[in-house]
Amino acid sequence: MAAPMASSEPQASGGSQLPVCLLVLGMAGSGKTTFVQRLTGHLHSQNSPPYVINLDPAVHDVPFPANIDICDTVKYKEVMKQYGLGPNGGIVTSLNLFATRFDQVMKFIEKAQNMYKYVLIDTPGQIEVFTWSASGTIITEALASSFPTVVIYVMDTSRNTNPVTFMSNMLYACSILYKTKLPFIVVMNKTDIIDHSFAVEWMQDFEAFQDALNQETTYVSNLTRSMSLVLDEFYSSLRVVGVSAVQGTGLEELFVQVTSAAEEYEREYRPEYERLKKSLANTQSQQQKEQLERLRKDMGAVALDTGTAPGVKVLSNVFAVLLCLEETHRTTGRRRCWELAGFTS
Repeated sequence: MAAPMASSEPQASGGSQLPVCLLVLGMAGSGKTTFVQRLTGHLHSQNSPPYVINLDPAVHDVPFPANIDICDTVKYKEVMKQYGLGPNGGIVTSLNLFATRFDQVMKFIEKAQNMYKYVLIDTPGQIEVFTWSASGTIITEALASSFPTVVIYVMDTSRNTNPVTFMSNMLYACSILYKTKLPFIVVMNKTDIIDHSFAVEWMQDFEAFQDALNQETTYVSNLTRSMSLVLDEFYSSLRVVGVSAVQGTGLEELFVQVTSAAEEYEREYRPEYERLKKSLANTQSQQQKEQLERLRKDMGAVALDTGTAPGVKVLSNVFAVLLCLEETHRTTGRRRCWELAGFTS
């Protein structure tokens, strides 16, 4: 792995040594993978190479160096054949299989956390597969519970010149924001084709957007007109950056927004995740105590070693059994666990 070096990029978060995880989402064809490739190249040029994770099992050739690639673990086409699935079902199942071992991915990131300032996560082009699947939630929450995490939503600016299409994208972005409950940045990609200033104007000037909608006479435009009122609050706190993944423009502004989003995470989101982690730990502790108590009652008349305080030997054996049974399917079997704990069969 590359050693940490000085970089002209802004610090990931105020005083924090933890890397910032950038979770890149986007519709198929929005230029998401090209954006990640450009972002990776930019950080390498700044002597601050990122830790890159590819979560798209259907990609034929990953165009950037990935530290962790789902394709190395899960064979997408084999999953489709084995379970008789179509393309989307294959992606969902592959992601679910990978999510069952995401704790190992977290260990790799934690081990390398002092060497990297950014962790880039590229997701499947079928965005709904990631955002609305159980595996997507597991992965997102695992990252956000340990590291500052920012969601980057990549849009194809050239395809959003129609106000109805633009509103559809904004509604989707809004739904992802409230689903992930994380700092959010909209990256309007392909500004080399068309500048994103028209979209910014629509977001800041309600009348300008209404004027554009007046040129549409369909039923959908009437619905869009009504929905535009709902998104005013969403627009007011939304970070928007225009970027060209092909030319590499707009990346400096993007990292300014990333720094701001990481600080927002530390200020507003981390306390909530810490509270949830503490609550979960308390629940698990209580469940373990209940399991120990049930096991103690079930074991009943196990003989104690002479000279040992009542209950001490039993409880130590109970702990040994519980810990060893965690590895039952990977080691020598249940009988050996009981032997190691000091019980006779």
